Amino acid sequence: MDSKEKKELSEADIKAKFITPAIVKAGWDEMTQIRREVTLTPGPVIVRGNLSSRNKKKKKFADYVLQKEKGIPVAVIEAKENNYSISHGMQQALGYAEILEVPSAFSSNGDGFASHNKAPRINEEIETEFDLSAFPSPSELWERYKKFRGINDSQEALVIEPYHDDGTGKEPRYYQAEAINRVIERIADGEKRLLLVMATGTGKTYTTFQIIYRLWKAKKAKRILFLVDRNILADQTLMNDFKPFGSVMTKIKNRKIDPSYEVYLGLYQALTGPDEEDKIFKTVSKEFFDLIVIDECHRGSANADSAWREILEYFDKAIQLGLTATPKETEYASNITYFREPVYTYTLKQGIQDGFLAPYKVVRIDIDKDIQGWTPPKGMKDDLGNELEHREYNQADMDRILVLNKRTKLVAERVMKLLRATDPYQKTIIFCEDIDHAERMRKAIVNAAGQLAIENSKYVMRITGDSIEGKAELDNFIDPESKYPVIATTSELLTTGVDAKTCKLIVLDKTINSMTTFKQIVGRGTRIEEEHNKYYFTIMDFKKATELFKDPDFDGEPVVIYEPTDDDDPVPPDPPSTGDEDDNNDNDDGKVRKFYVKGVSVSIVSERVEYIGDDGQMVTESYRDYSRKNILNEFTSLDEFLTKWQASKKKAAIIEALAEYGIELPKLAQEVGKDYGDFDLICHIAFDQPPLTRAERANNVKKRNYFTKYGDQARAVLEALLDKYADEGITTIENNKVLKLKPFDSIGTPVEIINDVFGGKAKYEQAIQELEYELFKQANS
Repeated sequence: MDSKEKKELSEADIKAKFITPAIVKAGWDEMTQIRREVTLTPGPVIVRGNLSSRNKKKKKFADYVLQKEKGIPVAVIEAKENNYSISHGMQQALGYAEILEVPSAFSSNGDGFASHNKAPRINEEIETEFDLSAFPSPSELWERYKKFRGINDSQEALVIEPYHDDGTGKEPRYYQAEAINRVIERIADGEKRLLLVMATGTGKTYTTFQIIYRLWKAKKAKRILFLVDRNILADQTLMNDFKPFGSVMTKIKNRKIDPSYEVYLGLYQALTGPDEEDKIFKTVSKEFFDLIVIDECHRGSANADSAWREILEYFDKAIQLGLTATPKETEYASNITYFREPVYTYTLKQGIQDGFLAPYKVVRIDIDKDIQGWTPPKGMKDDLGNELEHREYNQADMDRILVLNKRTKLVAERVMKLLRATDPYQKTIIFCEDIDHAERMRKAIVNAAGQLAIENSKYVMRITGDSIEGKAELDNFIDPESKYPVIATTSELLTTGVDAKTCKLIVLDKTINSMTTFKQIVGRGTRIEEEHNKYYFTIMDFKKATELFKDPDFDGEPVVIYEPTDDDDPVPPDPPSTGDEDDNNDNDDGKVRKFYVKGVSVSIVSERVEYIGDDGQMVTESYRDYSRKNILNEFTSLDEFLTKWQASKKKAAIIEALAEYGIELPKLAQEVGKDYGDFDLICHIAFDQPPLTRAERANNVKKRNYFTKYGDQARAVLEALLDKYADEGITTIENNKVLKLKPFDSIGTPVEIINDVFGGKAKYEQAIQELEYELFKQANS
């Protein structure tokens, strides 16, 4: 093939004819070691108003990922058309290599390869170019990877132990593979205390399963204990990700550890207790478990400290892996950190920017008595006859000390107003101050929901630690296929761990001062469920809890600086209580006296909507503002846009370019007006031009003598195309398939219209170009 022919080939042809054969010839297995067109990140979801779309401009997509084994990437290759130089794609490849943390990046245009080596030998150049025939073999790139990652020969067998393959072709996401591989590498290196930090919704349990599975298959860990602190977490794990363990797995129950199993799921409450006879973990030897995985290892409350400590210290010879979404940052300091620095960290902010986690919008609502305060008249008594303390009550008191029934009613009505305006059946969690508040909120929602609550009594349920009926509905609430319950009122039970994938609305009517609690609550909504059209979630905040988003600790790089001595608890304690928050309100003891007052009126004094911006900060911006900003990124002036629009043979190309930013013009039309075409939407939104409807533009063309140069049949086709434009828009008339529809079918087939009526494809396309010029002509005058 000569160079001129080669330059006419598409990128896909270059890959198929030159790059793939060269890789295969070097010894790479096409079925197991070469992954093509790999989506590393899907691109963040943009949310403005009730509209959402992906910003595909930020999608990370590698042409090739080469792997030693499934889940163990060692190199990336970026391909380009032959019109580009060999190294043109190197910067792109290096970006992907950084994401995957691999030492080898390559670029190719089909003439040869450009190579970047992050682990060069002495006197070896970092960047080189070579012929297609000289691509490195799998063993060469594997040795480079081992050097880059610090893996020696004795560790290799464990490091390449295969992942579990469920037969569906599912591959771990890049950060999951990196987390799994790093843990395995550290264990191969002899480490026994490891911490993994992954934001809620990023697949911690799947990641944990693959770690345990690989260590178990390699016989590095023959007996494994997975410790959780809530029953629902153990049951979810048993039913979902850990299912492949089958008959070798059991859940510890009836206060007995059956030695005939290999993988054990256990609540720490089932393993220990205050009395010596409760400590059933001591019925097996200290060497019984080779690996202990502690889920939510940040959650060490004062009551739980001794339980965690006892279990971990008893099995101190085992490898211990802590999992958390929110590691503690405390001032406790000593000589040795229990888990040491995290082996790997994947934050909520990174997950949202990559597009794996759902972004959020925040509706902040201020109620007059919360903000301005309320002082009862001297001697006033509440509904139960108790005299109220004569002082100012404010937001911190609401539903903890002072219960204003009209306030509860107002919150419930505002929640239902939002649900009715969007989707009254979207899964919703309302976080309340305590069980009493959760029950009153349930009643208020029933009344505000009206017919919705009559149609099904489980429309709203109180799901709290003391409610057998509520807890029985927990599985239905988290099941995406189950319509009811729609709304759950709670205080603590749903703050952590419960996998409510389709939760779209989180309501905060709860004072939250703990960053850990806040992160866990936000984590209830962060899962994207495309199948159920869930791309973002809304936080409705009545108690200023979302002020914590402004705290630099909200999503800073989490570190563990708790360093206990040998005699200290290995689990980092909670921060000292501020006195404003009770994190265990699911167990009301009735000690706090509450005042219940019916007659005091309340009202909303302010409301604003904020969105998460590109930098992770909260911004106030509409979908319209977002679109304007990004249209101006593509076209800096109206003249530039008009020139490119008229010069473009297919206007669809410009529309697709804007869609890459997450700008979907049909969604903009919902906001501006559905009768406006793409051209006018862009001109109006970005450049403040007065818009014309599609029908007005079509009629303006019909008024001119523009059609006189065409014959009767051609004129009939063009007038019908104008009508199609007025009804459907520009992309419809640019597609030749439109000629199959009425009224064109009465004139002839598409081939007959193009050839016989217009004299061939070139002349038909020229007629369409001229028609489009006439449609947008006044914009140039």
